[in-house]
Amino acid sequence: MSDEQQSIEVTLEQVSDYEFRVRFDDTAIPDLVTDETPPLGHDAGPNPSRMLAVAVANCLSASLLFALRKYKNEPSQLGAKARATLARNEHGRWRVVRIAVELSLSNGEADLSHLDRALAQFEDFCIVTESVRQGVPVDVSVRDSSGTLLHAAKS
Repeated sequence: MSDEQQSIEVTLEQVSDYEFRVRFDDTAIPDLVTDETPPLGHDAGPNPSRMLAVAVANCLSASLLFALRKYKNEPSQLGAKARATLARNEHGRWRVVRIAVELSLSNGEADLSHLDRALAQFEDFCIVTESVRQGVPVDVSVRDSSGTLLHAAKS
């Protein structure tokens, strides 16, 4: 990857009310429909707050997978659960005030080599999480197949 700046472009078109069709410009990625929750929208697709939680959880999952493979691991199925906490600010406006992500490995701790190194660095690989953390705390935990907590980081 180049050290130069890169850009990502998306185009949104209003379908109706708060429903939008998202086009990922210059890609073959299928369009995505977004919408607000009732009473404003009709839940025809994820709303922006859900998309933010998805972006953080997906980026962390991919970063953990990358870090594990960097040490020649072949991890089994990886799962993630994200919770975005919303609260009203001093002006009464809803804001995402925290995101918590729990990553679950299908492997046991003993099945993964250099796990300590992978866990020490994977969050730093995550473009989205490290960008979001500039304004929203993001808590991250990793558990193995037996539910053992392997990693916990609070912003």
